[in-house]
Amino acid sequence: MLQKTRGIVLRSVKYGDTSLVCTIFTDMYGVQSYMVQGIRTSGKTKQSRAGLLQPAMLLDMVVYYKPQANLQRIKEFQPAYIYHSLQEHVVKNSIALFSVELLLRLLPEHANLPELFDLAYEYFCSLDSEDVNKAGNYPVYFLAACCNILGYNINGRYSEATPHLNLQEGGFTGYLPAERPFVSDEDARMLDSLLQARNINEITTVEMNGASRFRLLDWLIAFIHNHTQHMGEIKSLPVLRAVLHG
Repeated sequence: MLQKTRGIVLRSVKYGDTSLVCTIFTDMYGVQSYMVQGIRTSGKTKQSRAGLLQPAMLLDMVVYYKPQANLQRIKEFQPAYIYHSLQEHVVKNSIALFSVELLLRLLPEHANLPELFDLAYEYFCSLDSEDVNKAGNYPVYFLAACCNILGYNINGRYSEATPHLNLQEGGFTGYLPAERPFVSDEDARMLDSLLQARNINEITTVEMNGASRFRLLDWLIAFIHNHTQHMGEIKSLPVLRAVLHG
């Protein structure tokens, strides 16, 4: 069955001498694996087409879909959005690759998650157009938003009565946490502000330095590990720390 769908490329792996196997998050079918044959043959046209299958690329696709198949096929694809700075700028690219790895590790295969797809699609477009000096909050926001959409809800709200982020309670509480990672009450307030953002443009107004961002990232990653054993180590995190250290 032929079907039009949008996609976010999560991973591309070389297959044989000329082909790629691509893991793509689609709005119609969730995460699917696609065989793209002959895409790595010589010639400028083929090389430029292969470049469209790099992680974080946003695509419009026509795909062959077989419900029981582990490996699907793409009939045709083209860019749904052309990045202007995300791929070239080291900070934006590091944030994008971290975010792609989160999706790759968190998303179940074949599960249709249109709300998360729309969030991720808008997120990558916004990251591309955002002033790089205002992009530092994007990874924390994206991880927290993924948690909520996937059902790993962060409970409660920051208040004078509930100023602490508590890993055991899974959210804001009035009790000091007993387990690491610890974050300050001010960091907890910042996370609450990010979670309450009505749109992605509002996250840049939350003032946060690099140390606060990574305390919150560590807390959120530990929070997810409390819910699932499948996420594993985020390999792109050390690079993200290096570029967002300030």
